[in-house]
Amino acid sequence: MVVKLMPCCPSLSQKPLPKQVQIRTQMKYTTTRRPEILTSSAAASSTSASGLRVFVLSDLHTDYSENMTWVKCLSTTRHKKDVLLVAGDVAEKYDDFVLTMSLLKDRFQRVLFVPGNHDLWCRGEENDFPDSLEKLNKLLDACRGLGVEINPVVIDGLGIIPLFSWYHESFDREKDISGIRILPLEMACRDFHACKWPGDLSSRDASLSLYFDAMNENNQEVINEIQRTCDQIITFSHFVPRQDLCPEKRMLFYPNLPKIIGSDFLELRIRSIHGAMGSTSACHVFGHTHFSWDAVLDGIRYVQAPLAYPRERKRRMNGDYYATNPRSPDITELAPWVARFYNRTWKSEF
Repeated sequence: MVVKLMPCCPSLSQKPLPKQVQIRTQMKYTTTRRPEILTSSAAASSTSASGLRVFVLSDLHTDYSENMTWVKCLSTTRHKKDVLLVAGDVAEKYDDFVLTMSLLKDRFQRVLFVPGNHDLWCRGEENDFPDSLEKLNKLLDACRGLGVEINPVVIDGLGIIPLFSWYHESFDREKDISGIRILPLEMACRDFHACKWPGDLSSRDASLSLYFDAMNENNQEVINEIQRTCDQIITFSHFVPRQDLCPEKRMLFYPNLPKIIGSDFLELRIRSIHGAMGSTSACHVFGHTHFSWDAVLDGIRYVQAPLAYPRERKRRMNGDYYATNPRSPDITELAPWVARFYNRTWKSEF
């Protein structure tokens, strides 16, 4: 079986066209070799004989009108036999979420979804959702009503496993940046105010990460069956499973970003599915950081294909940098563009 994994191309100047990538081909940080990428015309003309096409997309943020327009401009005919994995952060508002997922389901034969942090914001919707878990349940109910899938499935022999997750601060184990004024997490990350959690759940410890990871246990029997019967498996989550799937802190305008992006429990669960050493067909799709990424690490291919915010699409670093450059988290001297940003910030404060 041939499976083609295709990040959706976030171009708004014309009707979006996919990049077609053979999932069987590997790419590593230590080489410039890339997975085979066909031209858009080749992708558009491919037939069922070429195998199943799986598109991946995260961080749609259709609260932005430009992003909603992008979704509406997706072809209503080209993807009727294709699968789309939506790796979270569809929209902040419930109505925008339902509209977006409805549009996607109208365009793709199968759509699968996992929630992101923005999807669970209650800001402005407190009367409808007393807390973020209640909103999560409503979003999942809406998906079921639309025919959007939220549980593991097998499609033409391919196993696809959505994984619930949340971040925890201890995920970050790399050296911090010093010598500049960095906003505390509560000021930089709106989750601390826009999400509302019942009981003892909190973003300041591992409780939310453990809670969301435990939700995956409900599907363990199905996952076990997929492992037994499928030669190829794609897992996908919103949050980041490994810190080396994010640029070093010196490259980031907010150097404390790694404290609010990922989960060690997620990587352990991914490895429990794909194996500790991975395989030539193992693949995990993620989102959240808005950095395009495609790398093989310890036998698993990790892919991120964000639509992101409109302003980010104009200029945004991506993981291709690490195909030819080593990742050096112990170096804490700010990258030139980050240094210029903080120099301007300091000057504006005095």
